[in-house]
Amino acid sequence: MTNGFGIDLGTENLKIYSTSDGVVTNVKNTIAVVDKDKLYACGDEAYAMYEKAPESIAVSFPIVNGVISEFDNMQSMLIRVLEDQVNAKIKSADVVIAVPTDITEVEKKAFYDIFAKSKTKTRSVKLCEKPLADAMGMGLNINEPTGIMVVDMGADTTEISVISLGGLVLSELLPYGGNKLDESIVTYLKRNYNLLIGQKTAKALKEQIGSAYDGKTDSMVVVGRDVVSGLPVERTIDGTMVYEGIREDLNSICQSIKIILERVPPELAKDIVYSGIYFTGGSAKIEGLSDFFTEVTNIKVNVQKNGDETVAKGLGRVLTESDFKRFGYAMKTRIFS
Repeated sequence: MTNGFGIDLGTENLKIYSTSDGVVTNVKNTIAVVDKDKLYACGDEAYAMYEKAPESIAVSFPIVNGVISEFDNMQSMLIRVLEDQVNAKIKSADVVIAVPTDITEVEKKAFYDIFAKSKTKTRSVKLCEKPLADAMGMGLNINEPTGIMVVDMGADTTEISVISLGGLVLSELLPYGGNKLDESIVTYLKRNYNLLIGQKTAKALKEQIGSAYDGKTDSMVVVGRDVVSGLPVERTIDGTMVYEGIREDLNSICQSIKIILERVPPELAKDIVYSGIYFTGGSAKIEGLSDFFTEVTNIKVNVQKNGDETVAKGLGRVLTESDFKRFGYAMKTRIFS
């Protein structure tokens, strides 16, 4: 069987599914560059430098708001990770890349061109709509005439989609996700406690003591800068403080889900009520999130374990299962046919 790789270029994490062993390689989608174009480090190693690197080392995320913002850096990093960490034989391999639905054809072509315009001689390059890959990765049969609602909460975006008969009935890409929650925690602590912390510290607070409900008693000691004195200071942050920081953002996402639900045709809405909403993505791990959304929508919410890898696993099904191969399409036929 030909080597195959399913690639999910997330804002925060790069996920690669290999058909040879069925394993998903998951690394930080971060790159460190020196002298403007020389690759210094990538992946987890580069992420460790984020917010700590000197001016001579530029640390960045090549994907912003679901689209490629630094094409050359993304291409260099992807090839490096495939060769060094996946031990991939890219030559003559089949590649399927996930793309968000609500982006332009030009933006989708950038995903396609990562391999189509590289020196690696892949056997084929295809794209797959991300919500469809998400559903397949959760083990759902999207070919059935049944309504499926998928909410993928990523780092920069939240994609809400309704699927039936292998197609997208509704889809909306919201311009906020887990990173917006982190920023809100930073803003809340600065405004109310005169404490300035970094994005990585805010992310740790969200993941370790964050909750969709008030009253969590867990706490965490962090080091930040006192806004008044300008000096480093150690503070204890509790769950209520984190909740207050993210409360409005969670309500905004929930209201967007309700708006989409109001537009769903009645017969598909009936299916969604019975099966529930499938919640996935790397930012879907906040404690109490499923109960919170169930309370607001009156619909059961199924939060996926290892939700940040469902897209990559779905792309694996496109590569290996005949029933799902049709969901991978070549870019040139999509533009000129």
